[in-house]
Amino acid sequence: MKTNYTQSLTALITGVITSLIILISLSSFVIINPGEAGVISVLGKARDGVILEGIHIKPPLISKVDVYDVTVQKFEVPAQSSTKDLQELTARFAINFRLDPAQVVLIRRTQGTLENIVSKIIAPQTQESFKIAAALRTAEESITQRNQLKNDFDNALSERLAKYGIIILDTSVVDLNFSTEFARAVEDKQIAEQRAQRAVYIAKEAEQEAQAEINRAKGKAEAQKLLAETLKAQGGELVLLKEAIQSWREGGAQVPQVLVMGDKSGMLPFILNLDKGMAKQ
Repeated sequence: MKTNYTQSLTALITGVITSLIILISLSSFVIINPGEAGVISVLGKARDGVILEGIHIKPPLISKVDVYDVTVQKFEVPAQSSTKDLQELTARFAINFRLDPAQVVLIRRTQGTLENIVSKIIAPQTQESFKIAAALRTAEESITQRNQLKNDFDNALSERLAKYGIIILDTSVVDLNFSTEFARAVEDKQIAEQRAQRAVYIAKEAEQEAQAEINRAKGKAEAQKLLAETLKAQGGELVLLKEAIQSWREGGAQVPQVLVMGDKSGMLPFILNLDKGMAKQ
Protein backbone atom coordinates (compact mmCIF):
# COMPACT_ATOMS: atom_id res chain seq x y z
CA MET A 1 0.00 0.00 0.00
CA LYS A 2 2.87 2.28 0.82
CA THR A 3 4.36 1.49 -2.54
CA ASN A 4 1.16 2.56 -4.32
CA TYR A 5 1.12 5.82 -2.41
CA THR A 6 4.71 6.52 -3.35
CA GLN A 7 4.03 5.78 -6.99
CA SER A 8 0.99 8.07 -7.03
CA LEU A 9 2.94 10.91 -5.42
CA THR A 10 5.76 10.47 -7.87
CA ALA A 11 3.36 10.56 -10.78
CA LEU A 12 1.73 13.70 -9.42
CA ILE A 13 5.04 15.49 -8.98
CA THR A 14 6.12 14.41 -12.43
CA GLY A 15 2.91 15.74 -13.92
CA VAL A 16 3.26 19.07 -12.14
CA ILE A 17 6.86 19.44 -13.24
CA THR A 18 5.92 18.55 -16.82
CA SER A 19 3.07 21.06 -16.79
CA LEU A 20 5.41 23.73 -15.46
CA ILE A 21 7.94 22.97 -18.12
CA ILE A 22 5.30 23.15 -20.83
CA LEU A 23 3.88 26.38 -19.38
CA ILE A 24 7.29 27.96 -19.15
CA SER A 25 8.12 26.84 -22.64
CA LEU A 26 4.92 28.27 -24.05
CA SER A 27 5.31 31.55 -22.21
CA SER A 28 8.86 31.90 -23.45
CA PHE A 29 7.75 32.43 -27.04
CA VAL A 30 5.52 35.00 -28.74
CA ILE A 31 4.33 35.09 -32.34
CA ILE A 32 3.84 38.44 -34.07
CA ASN A 33 1.64 38.29 -37.16
CA PRO A 34 2.11 40.35 -40.36
CA GLY A 35 0.87 43.92 -39.92
CA GLU A 36 1.63 43.89 -36.19
CA ALA A 37 4.39 45.16 -33.95
CA GLY A 38 5.00 44.15 -30.34
CA VAL A 39 6.55 45.63 -27.22
CA ILE A 40 7.88 43.33 -24.49
CA SER A 41 7.42 44.53 -20.93
CA VAL A 42 9.34 42.79 -18.12
CA LEU A 43 7.90 43.31 -14.65
CA GLY A 44 5.90 46.25 -16.03
CA LYS A 45 8.80 48.03 -17.74
CA ALA A 46 8.81 48.30 -21.55
CA ARG A 47 11.91 46.86 -23.10
CA ASP A 48 13.69 48.83 -25.82
CA GLY A 49 13.37 47.47 -29.32
CA VAL A 50 10.19 46.63 -31.15
CA ILE A 51 9.49 43.05 -32.24
CA LEU A 52 8.02 42.54 -35.69
CA GLU A 53 6.37 39.63 -37.45
CA GLY A 54 7.73 36.18 -36.61
CA ILE A 55 8.43 34.12 -33.46
CA HIS A 56 10.33 35.70 -30.58
CA ILE A 57 11.69 34.56 -27.21
CA LYS A 58 10.69 36.44 -24.08
CA PRO A 59 11.28 35.97 -20.36
CA PRO A 60 8.73 33.44 -19.12
CA LEU A 61 6.07 34.24 -16.51
CA ILE A 62 7.37 37.73 -15.70
CA SER A 63 6.92 39.36 -19.11
CA LYS A 64 4.04 40.64 -21.18
CA VAL A 65 3.78 41.53 -24.85
CA ASP A 66 1.62 44.42 -26.09
CA VAL A 67 0.76 43.98 -29.76
CA TYR A 68 -0.15 46.95 -31.96
CA ASP A 69 -1.81 46.94 -35.35
CA VAL A 70 0.46 48.91 -37.71
CA THR A 71 -1.78 48.57 -40.77
CA VAL A 72 -3.91 51.47 -42.03
CA GLN A 73 -6.51 52.65 -39.52
CA LYS A 74 -9.47 54.90 -40.21
CA PHE A 75 -11.39 57.10 -37.79
CA GLU A 76 -13.83 59.97 -38.26
CA VAL A 77 -13.03 62.96 -36.10
CA PRO A 78 -15.21 66.10 -35.67
CA ALA A 79 -13.69 69.58 -35.58
CA GLN A 80 -14.91 73.14 -35.08
CA SER A 81 -13.29 76.50 -35.72
CA SER A 82 -13.78 80.12 -36.75
CA THR A 83 -12.81 81.52 -40.12
CA LYS A 84 -10.77 84.63 -40.80
CA ASP A 85 -13.97 86.72 -40.83
CA LEU A 86 -15.13 85.09 -37.56
CA GLN A 87 -17.74 82.81 -39.10
CA GLU A 88 -18.42 79.54 -37.29
CA LEU A 89 -17.27 76.51 -39.28
CA THR A 90 -17.77 72.85 -38.36
CA ALA A 91 -16.39 69.80 -40.12
CA ARG A 92 -15.93 66.07 -39.87
CA PHE A 93 -12.77 64.42 -41.18
CA ALA A 94 -12.11 60.80 -42.10
CA ILE A 95 -8.46 60.25 -41.20
CA ASN A 96 -6.43 57.35 -42.55
CA PHE A 97 -3.27 56.73 -40.52
CA ARG A 98 -0.95 54.05 -39.28
CA LEU A 99 1.48 53.72 -36.43
CA ASP A 100 5.17 53.99 -37.19
CA PRO A 101 6.55 50.52 -36.30
CA ALA A 102 9.88 52.03 -35.31
CA GLN A 103 8.18 54.15 -32.64
CA VAL A 104 5.78 51.61 -31.17
CA VAL A 105 7.84 51.41 -27.97
CA LEU A 106 7.48 55.19 -27.51
CA ILE A 107 3.76 54.90 -28.19
CA ARG A 108 3.48 52.14 -25.58
CA ARG A 109 5.29 54.24 -22.98
CA THR A 110 3.45 57.50 -23.65
CA GLN A 111 -0.02 56.57 -24.89
CA GLY A 112 -0.71 52.92 -24.21
CA THR A 113 -3.66 51.64 -26.22
CA LEU A 114 -4.93 52.57 -29.67
CA GLU A 115 -8.07 54.02 -28.07
CA ASN A 116 -5.90 56.42 -26.10
CA ILE A 117 -4.04 57.39 -29.25
CA VAL A 118 -7.29 58.34 -31.01
CA SER A 119 -8.94 60.12 -28.08
CA LYS A 120 -5.89 61.82 -26.55
CA ILE A 121 -3.72 62.54 -29.58
CA ILE A 122 -5.49 62.37 -32.94
CA ALA A 123 -8.77 64.03 -31.93
CA PRO A 124 -7.29 67.14 -30.21
CA GLN A 125 -4.58 67.55 -32.85
CA THR A 126 -7.23 67.36 -35.55
CA GLN A 127 -9.08 70.18 -33.81
CA GLU A 128 -5.96 72.35 -33.58
CA SER A 129 -4.95 71.67 -37.18
CA PHE A 130 -8.42 72.61 -38.41
CA LYS A 131 -8.23 75.88 -36.49
CA ILE A 132 -4.93 76.69 -38.19
CA ALA A 133 -6.30 75.96 -41.68
CA ALA A 134 -9.66 77.71 -41.19
CA ALA A 135 -8.10 80.88 -39.80
CA LEU A 136 -6.17 81.45 -43.04
CA ARG A 137 -9.25 82.29 -45.11
CA THR A 138 -12.74 83.73 -44.89
CA ALA A 139 -15.88 81.63 -44.84
CA GLU A 140 -16.54 82.33 -48.51
CA GLU A 141 -12.95 81.39 -49.38
CA SER A 142 -13.37 78.17 -47.40
CA ILE A 143 -16.10 77.24 -49.89
CA THR A 144 -14.36 78.34 -53.07
CA GLN A 145 -10.91 77.13 -51.94
CA ARG A 146 -11.92 73.86 -50.33
CA ASN A 147 -8.96 71.94 -51.76
CA GLN A 148 -6.49 74.48 -50.39
CA LEU A 149 -8.24 74.32 -47.01
CA LYS A 150 -7.82 70.54 -46.97
CA ASN A 151 -4.14 70.78 -47.98
CA ASP A 152 -3.40 73.25 -45.18
CA PHE A 153 -5.20 70.97 -42.74
CA ASP A 154 -3.27 67.89 -43.94
CA ASN A 155 0.08 69.63 -43.61
CA ALA A 156 -0.65 70.91 -40.12
CA LEU A 157 -1.99 67.56 -38.90
CA SER A 158 0.88 65.53 -40.38
CA GLU A 159 3.45 67.78 -38.77
CA ARG A 160 1.77 67.62 -35.37
CA LEU A 161 1.24 63.84 -35.30
CA ALA A 162 4.66 62.85 -36.65
CA LYS A 163 6.30 63.43 -33.27
CA TYR A 164 3.87 60.92 -31.71
CA GLY A 165 4.81 58.16 -34.13
CA ILE A 166 1.59 58.52 -36.14
CA ILE A 167 1.82 58.65 -39.92
CA ILE A 168 -1.04 60.40 -41.75
CA LEU A 169 -1.76 58.77 -45.11
CA ASP A 170 -4.83 60.68 -46.22
CA THR A 171 -7.74 62.74 -44.97
CA SER A 172 -11.19 63.35 -46.39
CA VAL A 173 -13.68 66.10 -45.62
CA VAL A 174 -16.81 64.15 -44.80
CA ASP A 175 -18.87 67.20 -43.89
CA LEU A 176 -18.34 70.97 -43.88
CA ASN A 177 -21.02 73.26 -42.46
CA PHE A 178 -21.44 76.93 -41.71
CA SER A 179 -23.69 78.77 -39.31
CA THR A 180 -27.33 79.29 -40.25
CA GLU A 181 -26.81 83.04 -40.49
CA PHE A 182 -23.93 82.68 -42.92
CA ALA A 183 -25.80 80.15 -45.05
CA ARG A 184 -28.72 82.58 -45.27
CA ALA A 185 -26.35 85.42 -46.18
CA VAL A 186 -24.82 83.33 -48.97
CA GLU A 187 -28.26 82.54 -50.32
CA ASP A 188 -29.27 86.22 -50.23
CA LYS A 189 -26.06 87.16 -52.01
CA GLN A 190 -26.70 84.63 -54.74
CA ILE A 191 -30.23 85.96 -55.22
CA ALA A 192 -28.92 89.54 -55.38
CA GLU A 193 -26.28 88.55 -57.94
CA GLN A 194 -28.91 86.85 -60.08
CA ARG A 195 -31.10 89.94 -59.93
CA ALA A 196 -28.15 92.16 -60.83
CA GLN A 197 -27.30 89.95 -63.78
CA ARG A 198 -30.93 90.11 -64.88
CA ALA A 199 -30.90 93.90 -64.61
CA VAL A 200 -27.72 94.10 -66.70
CA TYR A 201 -29.32 91.85 -69.32
CA ILE A 202 -32.44 94.02 -69.45
CA ALA A 203 -30.34 97.19 -69.70
CA LYS A 204 -28.31 95.76 -72.57
CA GLU A 205 -31.49 94.63 -74.29
CA ALA A 206 -32.99 98.14 -73.95
CA GLU A 207 -29.75 99.67 -75.22
CA GLN A 208 -29.79 97.43 -78.26
CA GLU A 209 -33.44 98.25 -78.93
CA ALA A 210 -32.72 101.98 -78.63
CA GLN A 211 -29.83 101.66 -81.07
CA ALA A 212 -32.12 99.79 -83.45
CA GLU A 213 -34.66 102.62 -83.22
CA ILE A 214 -31.89 105.13 -83.95
CA ASN A 215 -30.80 103.12 -86.95
CA ARG A 216 -34.39 102.91 -88.20
CA ALA A 217 -34.83 106.66 -87.70
CA LYS A 218 -31.62 107.36 -89.59
CA GLY A 219 -32.85 105.13 -92.38
CA LYS A 220 -36.18 106.95 -92.57
CA ALA A 221 -34.43 110.33 -92.53
CA GLU A 222 -32.15 109.31 -95.37
CA ALA A 223 -35.14 108.02 -97.34
CA GLN A 224 -37.09 111.21 -96.78
CA LYS A 225 -34.08 113.31 -97.75
CA LEU A 226 -33.64 111.34 -100.96
CA LEU A 227 -37.36 111.64 -101.72
CA ALA A 228 -37.28 115.38 -101.09
CA GLU A 229 -34.32 115.81 -103.42
CA THR A 230 -36.07 113.75 -106.06
CA LEU A 231 -39.31 115.72 -105.78
CA LYS A 232 -37.39 118.96 -105.85
CA ALA A 233 -35.66 117.98 -109.07
CA GLN A 234 -38.87 116.80 -110.66
CA GLY A 235 -40.73 119.89 -109.47
CA GLY A 236 -38.23 122.19 -111.25
CA GLU A 237 -38.74 120.39 -114.55
CA LEU A 238 -42.51 120.62 -114.15
CA VAL A 239 -42.23 124.38 -113.60
CA LEU A 240 -40.28 124.77 -116.84
CA LEU A 241 -42.89 122.74 -118.65
CA LYS A 242 -45.70 124.84 -117.21
CA GLU A 243 -43.99 128.06 -118.26
CA ALA A 244 -43.55 126.75 -121.82
CA ILE A 245 -47.21 125.89 -122.09
CA GLN A 246 -48.25 129.27 -120.70
CA SER A 247 -46.04 130.97 -123.27
CA TRP A 248 -47.77 129.13 -126.15
CA ARG A 249 -51.16 130.08 -124.82
CA GLU A 250 -50.29 133.74 -124.62
CA GLY A 251 -49.12 133.57 -128.21
CA GLY A 252 -52.51 132.17 -129.33
CA ALA A 253 -51.02 128.96 -130.44
CA GLN A 254 -52.27 125.47 -129.92
CA VAL A 255 -51.07 123.84 -126.79
CA PRO A 256 -48.34 121.46 -127.92
CA GLN A 257 -48.34 117.84 -127.12
CA VAL A 258 -45.49 117.12 -124.73
CA LEU A 259 -43.65 113.91 -124.25
CA VAL A 260 -41.65 113.78 -121.08
CA MET A 261 -38.60 111.57 -121.40
CA GLY A 262 -35.71 111.04 -119.09
CA ASP A 263 -33.61 108.70 -117.07
CA LYS A 264 -32.52 108.49 -113.42
CA SER A 265 -30.59 111.75 -113.76
CA GLY A 266 -33.71 113.76 -114.62
CA MET A 267 -36.62 114.25 -117.09
CA LEU A 268 -36.79 116.51 -120.19
CA PRO A 269 -39.98 117.62 -122.08
CA PHE A 270 -40.15 117.23 -125.86
CA ILE A 271 -42.79 119.22 -127.85
CA LEU A 272 -44.33 117.05 -130.54
CA ASN A 273 -46.70 119.38 -132.48
CA LEU A 274 -44.50 122.47 -132.67
CA ASP A 275 -44.86 122.83 -136.45
CA LYS A 276 -48.68 122.67 -136.35
CA GLY A 277 -48.82 125.45 -133.86
CA MET A 278 -46.61 127.67 -135.96
CA ALA A 279 -48.73 127.05 -139.05
CA LYS A 280 -51.82 128.23 -137.28
CA GLN A 281 -50.11 131.46 -136.34
